[in-house]
Amino acid sequence: MRLVDGIHKALAGIVMSGWVAAMATSATAQDAPDAQALWGRLAQGGHAALLRHAIAPGTGDPDNFVLDDCSTQRNLSPEGREQARTIGAAFRQRDVDVDAIYSSQWCRALDTARLLDLGEVEPLPALNSFFRQREREAEQTQALEQRLLEMAADETWVLVTHQVNITALTGIFPRSGEIVVVRPDATTDSLTVVGRLMPAD
Repeated sequence: MRLVDGIHKALAGIVMSGWVAAMATSATAQDAPDAQALWGRLAQGGHAALLRHAIAPGTGDPDNFVLDDCSTQRNLSPEGREQARTIGAAFRQRDVDVDAIYSSQWCRALDTARLLDLGEVEPLPALNSFFRQREREAEQTQALEQRLLEMAADETWVLVTHQVNITALTGIFPRSGEIVVVRPDATTDSLTVVGRLMPAD
């Protein structure tokens, strides 16, 4: 019986994962605006840009990872630093005024956020990577969604984070430097994926 129960649970997990992926695909594919329209939505307010940090070669972090010591972490490459500057320039070229910039406390995310040169950067623990601490996924994702629902209807936020965080929240697997545009709606307590931007392309 235990084996059968285990199989049933595993199958249920697969079905649920497929449903989440299908919903995310539907949300982005249905009436997905083009890049120009997405920039326009960010400029008008009421939307947030979830940005995966710029190029930082490798996967995860070294075993000796220390949050406050960048020398123990994966960091932006010269290409990544230039990519971050290019993303910031794209916001300015399109007259997107950013009301708040939040970042993971990881060095590669903070460096990306600062190199955007769009304003003061505020570290936000809910954006921290849980790549090695999957048990934190549900709690952090809920905290991040709740934070986004607090955004005013006329504001534009940029949140610099990691692939695992964006995927958990939206079902999308972004490239380094890619933006997933979302629209929080506090009246319906919901978060809608509007589309994807790759400003550095």
